Amino acid sequence: MIPTAYPPRDAIARLTARMLLEIEAVHFNAAEPFTLSSGLPSPTYIDCRKLISFPRIRATLMDFLSVTVMRDAGLEAFDNVAGGETAGIPFAALVAERMALPMTYVRKKPKGYGRNARIEGVMGEGDRVLLVEDLTTDGGSKLSFVDAIRDTGATCAHTAVIFFYGIFPETEKTLGDHGVALHYLCTWRDVLAEARAQGTFDAATLDGVESFLDDPRAWQAARG
Repeated sequence: MIPTAYPPRDAIARLTARMLLEIEAVHFNAAEPFTLSSGLPSPTYIDCRKLISFPRIRATLMDFLSVTVMRDAGLEAFDNVAGGETAGIPFAALVAERMALPMTYVRKKPKGYGRNARIEGVMGEGDRVLLVEDLTTDGGSKLSFVDAIRDTGATCAHTAVIFFYGIFPETEKTLGDHGVALHYLCTWRDVLAEARAQGTFDAATLDGVESFLDDPRAWQAARG
């Protein structure tokens, strides 16, 4: 069913943060930082993949993501919803269902046999494609998916994610310079605010996370 209720943005951000905390998708540890895919340390880690196992939360967040995109980009702005391999695939399917659109997915690289395709499903020339993923950090990983979509003759000017780090100022510029607008539900600041309100973590941990959010590059440099 196509969602028709449009909650305020701040309510969506707060509720999304609350749900991520409720299912323990959020991990904070300033004393023993996590290592990100970039190899850099971080006191924060989020696992949006857990959402697929919680039907009520999953459904609510997919409603939120669909209405956010429709409010920001338009109700008739897209012809196709594409998920990025692999985390974006289930969320793209759920958003496509809500927006009554065809769904496809984009491989990280050609599979190396058969058609050697990067796009699975039917994507037509001139289709206006919404790229859906679970999250974005600096926006860089989205560009390869966008280029693969454009190589088919389709267009891709929008990407939607559940979670946006929101701490690296170059992210939206990186995407914008590539002709892509970013839509998201919440950021680390929203999660930190909700964690403080709930007392989910001790004050020292939250203070350490806030120090990272204030200047992530300096925080990482100080820890090698």
